[in-house]
Amino acid sequence: MEDRTLAALGLDMVPRERPLDYPGAWPRESGLLVGDRLLPLERWAYEDRVPVISIGSNACPGQLRDKLAGSGITTPLPMVRARVTGVGIGVSAHVSRPGYVSNAPVATTGRVSELFVLWLDSRQLTVIDASEGVPLPHGNFRRAWLPAPDVRVELPDGSTLPGAYAYVNRRGVLHDGTGAPRTHPGQHPLLTDLLATLPRLRDLFGTTPEEFAARASADRELCEKGARVFAEEGLVTAGGLEMYMTTDGAHAPSRR
Repeated sequence: MEDRTLAALGLDMVPRERPLDYPGAWPRESGLLVGDRLLPLERWAYEDRVPVISIGSNACPGQLRDKLAGSGITTPLPMVRARVTGVGIGVSAHVSRPGYVSNAPVATTGRVSELFVLWLDSRQLTVIDASEGVPLPHGNFRRAWLPAPDVRVELPDGSTLPGAYAYVNRRGVLHDGTGAPRTHPGQHPLLTDLLATLPRLRDLFGTTPEEFAARASADRELCEKGARVFAEEGLVTAGGLEMYMTTDGAHAPSRR
């Protein structure tokens, strides 16, 4: 019998514990996360659950397991690999408390990205919302409903969803120098580039990605200072999905 544990599949890393591994390992295919195992899925849509497009470490089974287990939640979680048109991966304009600069969704009209859709039950959704700062008045992310046809979410069987949620960064995203959102090259090269080009960031976080991660994870106020440096240096732009955020930061018309 095939060993479907996360360790055997190489999916057990937890970026919250090893920030330079962010966003962690994504599965090659859809699966059902059950405790420490990723099992095959029998279907792609779940009418009694909420679909959430994963942009960063929420597509990493080890990170998801860690988040949910911390709240005592062990219920299965379907992870469906989908073709998403209109949403790509950018760089958040803030420094996360675990010590990394996270991914953030950006509008990519007409372009297709391979992303995971999580089908979350109510308890799972509450935990993932909290991990993204959704309930906080000044949290980094808001959960926004991205409707079709603005965003097209195609499941493995070719069917499409009427929309899905995504966590949109309320602080914006970093741009590439032309004003367009920059892509996320991975944590180590991203931090290397940011530290090389921003003296003020080096003054706060040191000269290497390792120093950055260690200092950021130890100091909440330092993370806030890092976000201010991004803004004050003129590196921040809109991700293009802000129009979908609601005033309460979480809810929009349900797909049901």
